[in-house]
Amino acid sequence: MSAVQNSDAPTPADASAPAPASASVRDAAPASTSTSTPLPTPAPQAPLRHPQLLLWTVCALSLMSTAGVALPYPILAPIFVGGPVDSFTHFGGLAPELLMGLALAVNPAGILVGSLFVGPMSDRYGRRRVLSITLTATLISYGLSALALAERNYPLFVLSRFVTGLTEGNVAVVRALLADWHPQLDRTRSFAWLNASLYIGWLVGPLLGGLTLPLGEAVPFMVSAAILVPCLALLLNSLPDDRPQRATAAASTQPPAQESLLRAMRRQQSLGLLSDPVLRHLAALQMAYTLGVNALYEFAPLWMVQQAGLDSRGIALVTAIQCGAMTAASMLAARIGSGRTPLRRAARFAVVASIGLLALSLAPSWMGLALIPLLGVPLSFYNALMPAWMSERFAAYGQGRVMGLLTTVFCLSNTLIALIGGGLGMWSARWIMLLGGCTCLLAALGFIRFARTHS
Repeated sequence: MSAVQNSDAPTPADASAPAPASASVRDAAPASTSTSTPLPTPAPQAPLRHPQLLLWTVCALSLMSTAGVALPYPILAPIFVGGPVDSFTHFGGLAPELLMGLALAVNPAGILVGSLFVGPMSDRYGRRRVLSITLTATLISYGLSALALAERNYPLFVLSRFVTGLTEGNVAVVRALLADWHPQLDRTRSFAWLNASLYIGWLVGPLLGGLTLPLGEAVPFMVSAAILVPCLALLLNSLPDDRPQRATAAASTQPPAQESLLRAMRRQQSLGLLSDPVLRHLAALQMAYTLGVNALYEFAPLWMVQQAGLDSRGIALVTAIQCGAMTAASMLAARIGSGRTPLRRAARFAVVASIGLLALSLAPSWMGLALIPLLGVPLSFYNALMPAWMSERFAAYGQGRVMGLLTTVFCLSNTLIALIGGGLGMWSARWIMLLGGCTCLLAALGFIRFARTHS
């Protein structure tokens, strides 16, 4: 399951104003020093003629984007491990598991790189223009993936998956777009519909990939590219032009757009938050925890192929059940709320997740097929609690930077476990789950100690 979709998973904190940060964090927050370069000013927002159409357009775009991210989830293991022995599945004489691990790793690596410029570009050039560019690039990259599979060209397939990752920062742009049009579009209601669209995308994507793979390995990517065509037309015809305007008073002193964009990228990057010792400690624990989570997300399909003998359709069905469980758990978490001690509750769910991963490394096939969907429950509760706590605790640093740090950590761990898991998968996917369970357990114990000090 893709990094971007989990680290950016909507939480109750998304729909409400952030609570005040503690005094220590407020004092530690860096003061703004950007005084020489005028920032773009939003374009005047005339009343929307059809606000509901705009909302449905945004939801459709989000659903298709998420479905595209999730589509390869059930099909890469059957393609590489269950596919024919040829120059694609044994490129360079390497084992299929290693090649699959590399193909899995390049996508979150692309997301990580793309996140550096997609957000600042949308601030500078407008949401619609950037979305149209990224959607077009995604469509082309899906076509390249299909061509690579048809031609059995492994380097082209890896390149296309990296390019797809570069342009998969659409969800963050879409959230910003909805926030831009508040109060014409009620923010809380709009985010609720957006969240539902993201969850449906995680149901549709794996099912689409699993059910169309028997028609040909290139077919799932061709279908994904074809679906983006009406989405792109809907985007261009339904979203208003929202290109920012620059203050005319500063026009004579405005530096070139390229320099301003680079400055925006440096200002908005999240790794600078690691200068805070509390956030640095938390990021290290989050890295260990997400190594375990991504071991499940990326290599559960390999486990199902090796241990249960499932094909793409079986993997898609198990994935759909898992996503259904995660959707239900997320809705329950939203109803329950974060409570008085969200950090301690998140630590307990991390313990449950680690125990489940360790059990999956030893379980027989029938028990593992039940564990994989059930593991979605503690993961969903954790994903609701931890970002909500961080949103409140570190609000003074800016919500975008704090949530961006979570995304960065998730993508880094996703890339790392994909490379490590590709090697371990040559022996058995059980070793990957064992490694993930151990890192997750160490992180959970660390979170318990961390919560005693910082709750």
